[in-house]
Amino acid sequence: MRKSSPSPGPLEATHFLQLAAVDFSGIYQVHLAAKEERLKMTRLAMSLLSVPFLATIALTSAKVVNPQDLTTWQTVPAYLFALVAAFGLLGVLPFLRLIEAVNAHGRTARAINNFRLLYTAQLKDELDWTPNLPVDPRFPETYAPLTWPGINVMMMALVNSAYLTVGITGLSRTYPNLLLLLTSILLVALVHYSIYYVRCNVTRRRRLPHNPYKFPNMET
Repeated sequence: MRKSSPSPGPLEATHFLQLAAVDFSGIYQVHLAAKEERLKMTRLAMSLLSVPFLATIALTSAKVVNPQDLTTWQTVPAYLFALVAAFGLLGVLPFLRLIEAVNAHGRTARAINNFRLLYTAQLKDELDWTPNLPVDPRFPETYAPLTWPGINVMMMALVNSAYLTVGITGLSRTYPNLLLLLTSILLVALVHYSIYYVRCNVTRRRRLPHNPYKFPNMET
């Protein structure tokens, strides 16, 4: 029969102050990591999406492609449209990684908020102190399309949609109708948006962390 672990004794105010110091340091590191991750994925996406332009400039400079052929839709070489479609498809990778990065940092911030519940009640009673950081484990929401991370995701989705639509339309060698082209870009962008919505709102069941102080779990 497994022995039950001894229940921890009451913590002193100095211990809670140590928790507060760790908390502020932790949330600062979370925000720094989130910013760094978003910058990396944005740079990767911009690098991938700039390749078709750089390739076109290189081919034109090497006189492989006649610059006059780039002035009309029908005379653009098919392999350039294939290049646009291919790198539009590759641009989906940083798009998905950016969504996962936003989710991961949101979950980490919520875990720190849950951790903050360990000491806020004690310090409020003993030292009349309350944090200026949120204590709600439901904050921040991972689905926030009007925040800068959400806007970044949606702009990346729009650019990827434009690349994919233009590339596939060019490969079909059909003259594009402007209204139909814009509608197709919007539909592909809605597919990207649905991925963003589902990944940010579908919660996965997982084991709850050890809770020796019996605080109620409020995470959603």
